[in-house]
Amino acid sequence: MNGVNPETSLKQNSDFRAVYARGKSAVSPRAVLYCRKNRRKQNRVGFTVSRKLGNAVTRNRVRRRLREIMRLHADELLKGWDLILVARTRAVNSDYEKLEADVLRCLRQLHLLKEDGEE
Repeated sequence: MNGVNPETSLKQNSDFRAVYARGKSAVSPRAVLYCRKNRRKQNRVGFTVSRKLGNAVTRNRVRRRLREIMRLHADELLKGWDLILVARTRAVNSDYEKLEADVLRCLRQLHLLKEDGEE
């Protein structure tokens, strides 16, 4: 699969607002993860990178890194969640491994990763 599937990405403002308002969150130095249970058989993922973080090139680089992290770890996630990853200021200058570690830490904090043998 190339990138994030359009059916599995959050695009609507109302979806984002619902996750922000009624979801749970986990914070790390480089990212904030919001999650909310959905009534689907798959996860939907949205990304937020503020203009405060830099110009379009910088924001897109951060967004691509976040998208790749979620793509690589998609099989490890529990199904049926709406997720929003928000980049923080430190995400701009950090290397990929640190950003990945922070995202995984947030996923673990919210108990969104499958345990051994769990579907």
